Amino acid sequence: MSVVPVESMASLSSDICYDILGRLDGTSLASAACACATFSSISKEEKLWQHACTSMWPSTSREEVKSLILSLGGFKKFYADCFPIIVNKEVPELQPHDYLECPEEWNDAEFYGDIDESEYRPSDFVVIVDVKYKEKILCSKVLWGIPNSNGSNNWFYSCPFRVDLLSHFAGDDAHANELMLSESDGLPTLVSLERERKDGKVWQELCSGIRLSWIVINKKIKQAANLSSWSPLDGQRHWPTENDFIVRFGSVLPAKDILPCQVVECILSMKFRFTYSEGGNTPSSLKLTELSMQLGDMDGAHVNGRNSLLVLKEALSCHRSKNYSEVLESCRTYSRVRSELKEVKVRNENRLDNLFISVGIAICMMFYYYFHLTFYYYF
Repeated sequence: MSVVPVESMASLSSDICYDILGRLDGTSLASAACACATFSSISKEEKLWQHACTSMWPSTSREEVKSLILSLGGFKKFYADCFPIIVNKEVPELQPHDYLECPEEWNDAEFYGDIDESEYRPSDFVVIVDVKYKEKILCSKVLWGIPNSNGSNNWFYSCPFRVDLLSHFAGDDAHANELMLSESDGLPTLVSLERERKDGKVWQELCSGIRLSWIVINKKIKQAANLSSWSPLDGQRHWPTENDFIVRFGSVLPAKDILPCQVVECILSMKFRFTYSEGGNTPSSLKLTELSMQLGDMDGAHVNGRNSLLVLKEALSCHRSKNYSEVLESCRTYSRVRSELKEVKVRNENRLDNLFISVGIAICMMFYYYFHLTFYYYF
């Protein structure tokens, strides 16, 4: 079969170029748009970017989500906003005797977020979550509004912020919400947990293959961002029981003028329950039992609902990058500063404990000699 050489891109019909670009993912499509004027013109078609978005995030194929994305400025803008990962390079370095504690000038209203709730309504937020393991779509959910935010007495605004995705959809069809991974999906065969502790094959395959996207949209200000690190940042095996695997994703979000610590950590946790049979009659599998989001400050405390809404709003306009090494560096810097802060606080608490013990011993000795002197004086 002979191949006819192409002298220039102009000799190709627009339909052929459209078919070529329609087979690309978003990153390749953006690169192809810079190749020539023909590709640049065709790559502006919203249908191409819609295909790129639905391939990346299956949740965006829903009609109501499509309408929302179009109201935000279209699929091309949505991809440009949500494909790069949030990178916060302004993690404050811990200085000697700098504990990042709440300064005296922060009153209760400022610390706990005394704001007008009508400007930051939980119903303005939309959460789009997609989980993939290799080529399998494991989870695809859309939350219209923040769950459990309509309680009385402003319970949501003052209590720790948490979004538990699977619990929110627990009332749906139970069989439809069983999210399983098995050997047919690429998991190694597990003979026993003792063997897994030694080689960790299942754990390695899970961490290398699992991907999480957690997109947050604010309908009021028409902005969107992906809060996930896409690939796992860390995790734990066999915790808190022998059969649980926990994988963590997330990002470092700015909290300047919102919280004294200036930055917070977006914690996205996935928990898998491992099942297998000793005899090997039943294939080993992983069941997704938890998929949640929380915001934590430098002290390890969870941020309340009111301040979480403020942080999420700021996160929608902060810096992003396609360089995953920058994301890891930002998260590692945050973890290092938090560990240093914890060590400083432990040392200071030990000093205070030693000081109180020394003072207590001195007081006891003083009373001891006082009673002895008094005794000898009278007798």
